[in-house]
Amino acid sequence: MEQDKILAGGEFLLKEKSVGSTFIPEEFDEEQKMIIQTCEDFLEAEVFPNLDRIDNQEKGLMPELLSKAGELGLLGISIPEEYDGFDQSFLTSMRANEAIGSAHSYSVAFMAHTGIGTLPILYYGNEEQKQKYIPKLASGELKAAYCLTEPGAGSDANSGKTRATLSEDGKHYILNGQKMWITNGGFADIQTVFAKIDNDRVLSAFIVERNWDGVVINPEEKKMGIKGSSTTQVFYNDVKIPAENLLGTRGQGFRIALNILHIGRIKLGATVLGAAKRTIGLSVNYANERKQFGTLISNFGAIKYKLAEQVIKTFSTESAVYAASKDIEDTIELYLSKGMSKGEANIKACAQYAIECALLKVLGSESLDYISDEAVQIYGGMGFSAEAPVDRGYRDSRINRIFEGTNEINRLLMVDTVLKRAMKGEIDLFQQAKKVVEELNETLEQEYVIKNYFEEKRDYIQNFKNAILMILGVGTEKFKRKFVFEQEIWMNISDMIIQLYAAESTLYRVEKMEILKEDSGLNGIGVYKNILDVLIYDAADDIYKNGADAINSFTKGKEQQLLLKALTKFTRVSAVNVKEARKAIAEKLIDDNRYNF
Repeated sequence: MEQDKILAGGEFLLKEKSVGSTFIPEEFDEEQKMIIQTCEDFLEAEVFPNLDRIDNQEKGLMPELLSKAGELGLLGISIPEEYDGFDQSFLTSMRANEAIGSAHSYSVAFMAHTGIGTLPILYYGNEEQKQKYIPKLASGELKAAYCLTEPGAGSDANSGKTRATLSEDGKHYILNGQKMWITNGGFADIQTVFAKIDNDRVLSAFIVERNWDGVVINPEEKKMGIKGSSTTQVFYNDVKIPAENLLGTRGQGFRIALNILHIGRIKLGATVLGAAKRTIGLSVNYANERKQFGTLISNFGAIKYKLAEQVIKTFSTESAVYAASKDIEDTIELYLSKGMSKGEANIKACAQYAIECALLKVLGSESLDYISDEAVQIYGGMGFSAEAPVDRGYRDSRINRIFEGTNEINRLLMVDTVLKRAMKGEIDLFQQAKKVVEELNETLEQEYVIKNYFEEKRDYIQNFKNAILMILGVGTEKFKRKFVFEQEIWMNISDMIIQLYAAESTLYRVEKMEILKEDSGLNGIGVYKNILDVLIYDAADDIYKNGADAINSFTKGKEQQLLLKALTKFTRVSAVNVKEARKAIAEKLIDDNRYNF
């Protein structure tokens, strides 16, 4: 895979992909499906029958379930074989995350262990550290946690006060400080702890063992949701850390934290898909059983609307997650071919797609929140009862907009990273934005030309890109270096980018599905075109609204009118009978009585 055939991170704003280079979930092979089936069978046998016991935090249960997953190899899916793992691809690990994502609090413990708990050591540890810890983390003999957040250091992680001082003989670091909101904190054997050495301005990272003197674990936090997940404060009182347990190099901790969070963000995008599909299943099952006014509520148009929207949000998020995952996997392979280690290749590839990782975290978490909320609504009064299964999903969903950096931080990160890459010349954003602005008058005079279905949709996507480029270009020129302080405008732009990426990824998926179905002689894909039609139709409105809000906040007079006219043209799409389109989507879901898209 050559670099010029892979879109770099953020380049989707400027270029098109070829349909052939896009990966869609329909292309997972039999080996990957077998791994996923193992995950699903494990949940059915061990986790779903015990959800109440998990939420009650029955002593020893969560560690036991993680150990059982380790015995099946599920904790080592992405760990290299030399450390007793399965050494599966990035795409496979993402699909496994989706499968485990339906498991409520258990999925949180699983993801914390296999992701932020294990990966810092796997990717940044030296060979001795990896040989000592990784095989036991892969087997589940050891459990892991990630200790970054402090009472005064949340999103601003580098402001943490935890300190490590090198002993006079140079053999130990003496650690003092406090961490909070530590997932798996109540039982994790191994912690990756971030602290500043002496008077350093940036963090370093350490591998800390729970049983060392001075490590104090507070009682479990009482939480709104994910009640079965262990969440504690951890105190460090003169903890002696062997000098060889410094992770990476001195002062590298902040970079470690950021890069691990990139991976965590895109993995969260996959994880919420499992929860979304399970929640949709509960929604349609209930709608197909509950009768009111002498008929099943699944026959009501208002319920069909909710079911269809649940499907559209899940399908589009899924399309976006696996499109980005394939780009990351291809980039990992490219870096490996150039002689990088697996750890370095994974870190660098995910950092390359920091924009997409942040985007998918926001898209996925907010989609699941909608889906969970509407599931409660479909259940009606029963949905508000703790006896109904949607109660747990509704409460558990809310944390995802806070995990891995709040959605507000991730929105700002998206725009910040786009602009920084443009300023470094890594993507040709400013030149293309300038071209869009210079050609506005010509754009307004152009006549609409009728094209075939997919060509028309590609034109819409290109126009969405032009709308974003126009606002980025004008905003950058107007505010210069002060643009960084315009958070409200950046929020508008980030929402436009999210809508664009979801719509474009879904377009590529549906177009490729049609090719695959034609090649295999299968039936057409009308219901998927319905999903795409409604998605782009609604995205156009959202992009217009956010674009207009941005334009109105920093322009006036003739300039404002010109930009608004151009925005109107960039977001003009053909009429869609959304009622009938959603009805067709909902009726497939109702007939299948499960998510089967």
